[in-house]
Formats: sequence, C-alpha cells, structure tokens
Amino acid sequence: MDVGSWLEEINLGGYRQIFKENGVNGEYLESMSVFTTEQILHFIRRHHMKWGDFITLCKELRRIKVACLKGEQRVRRPWWAPSCLSVVFVKAAKRNRQSRVVSLKLES
Repeated sequence: MDVGSWLEEINLGGYRQIFKENGVNGEYLESMSVFTTEQILHFIRRHHMKWGDFITLCKELRRIKVACLKGEQRVRRPWWAPSCLSVVFVKAAKRNRQSRVVSLKLES
C-alpha cells in the first residue's frame, strides 16, 4: 500500500501531498522509531504537522509493527520484484519477521 492511501485510511490525508513532495515512503516511516528528538522536531516542522497528528501517525506505525510481530500483518512482495517471486519474498519475510521490528518495545 502506498503511504498516501495509508494516510487517508488513518485520517491524515491532508499530509498526503507534502509527504509525497518530500519523498516520505514506508522505509522512511519505519526508520522514525529511532529518530532523535531533533530529527522528530525537524520532521514535524518540515511536514507542517500538528502534534496531535504526529502522535496519531506514531500510534498507527506502532500498531503496524505490533501486528507484524504477532504475524497479523499481511506480507507483500516488494514493488520492484517480479510476481513470480512473490512466494519467495513472503516466506523470507515471515521467517525474518522479528528482525524487521527490532526497535519495537512491547509493554505489559
């Protein structure tokens, strides 16, 4: 799913164009979990985000990471890979699921 569609789904569609203009993709959003305070403030200023919207964005990103860790998130092949390799990518992603969410802190 592209970032713009996802933003619409989580009621942050107003940021769709500015994210697109600034090249914000899924990999970039995933890397936000290790941002420093300075990087977070820069992101908020650059994308003209309200604090509440930024918090919503972070909560939704965390929800996706938790779903991946639990095996509930659907795994897809990368856009650049030929469809004949779909099974290979899905199997590899399922085997490596935990390695993709190492920055996640589970709270009890």
